[in-house]
Amino acid sequence: MFPIHRPRRLRRTDILRKMVRETTLTPQDFIYPMFVVPGKKVKNPISSMPECFQESIDEAVKTAKEVFSLGIPAIILFGIPEHKDEKASSAYDEKGVVQQAIKAIKDALPDLIVVTDVCLCEYTSHGHCGIIKNGKIDNDSTLEILALEALSHARAGADIVAPSDMMDGRIGRIRKVLDEEGFSDVIILSYAAKYASSFYGPFREAAQSTPAFGDRRSYQMDPANRREALKEVALDIEEGADIVMVKPALAYLDIISDVKKNFNVPVAAYNVSGEYSMVKAAAQLGWLNEEAVMMEILTAIKRAGADIILTYFAKKAAKLLQ
Repeated sequence: MFPIHRPRRLRRTDILRKMVRETTLTPQDFIYPMFVVPGKKVKNPISSMPECFQESIDEAVKTAKEVFSLGIPAIILFGIPEHKDEKASSAYDEKGVVQQAIKAIKDALPDLIVVTDVCLCEYTSHGHCGIIKNGKIDNDSTLEILALEALSHARAGADIVAPSDMMDGRIGRIRKVLDEEGFSDVIILSYAAKYASSFYGPFREAAQSTPAFGDRRSYQMDPANRREALKEVALDIEEGADIVMVKPALAYLDIISDVKKNFNVPVAAYNVSGEYSMVKAAAQLGWLNEEAVMMEILTAIKRAGADIILTYFAKKAAKLLQ
């Protein structure tokens, strides 16, 4: 009872506040997303994502070196191929842009963890995450292509493959193929609870993956559902996922918390493009302090239970934390 209890005593100075701080961010918490494209000396600004770029492999290597120098342990690669078709054949091409980028980055930075997005939306002519049959996304035939894509990434040297398609059974199929081909050490980071969110708009510009028709609600999760996320996570762990992810992060802090409380595996969260872009836009208009809001958001994501945060803010946040 007051005046015995005075919680403000522990907030009196900056040193005291830091000493009793419950949640601490470090650069080791981050994975930095990168978009790789064919060509040389290419560094295309992404209009809806200030300070982010589509980069050719030579430029991506430079960025990866910067990322690693900041103490960030990992990157995740998204590819924009020269050729798209209905079967996503470029997704598993051994000479594809992601496969070549993996090799170049691992040659330059052997200790940097390279994660790869495993999905078909960047590689299909229609922009959907699966193979289309009779006007619908065919789940089971898509699994075979996803497994080939993950295997091609592993052969190129990827440390972690990250299936983001939300097809049923994909983790089990990918794990089986990787193990059979001698890649049992390759980690699977599953986009286990990926919602059909409106926050993905800027990413679709960056990855050139906007669906040509319809939407992705038949395979991505309904934003209104909470219990379903736990079911999806449980299934992916059962099938062999090593790390599970919630996407997006900011509007789904309750889901991150639920997953952390219910499962004994590392939990990742994706601070997605729309979450990034709205902060950048408001800051450009002078409506908020970008650095302060950025750090508050990232701290909230970690406080909710994320062990790993995929974020386009990774470089800027790491510099502040240093």
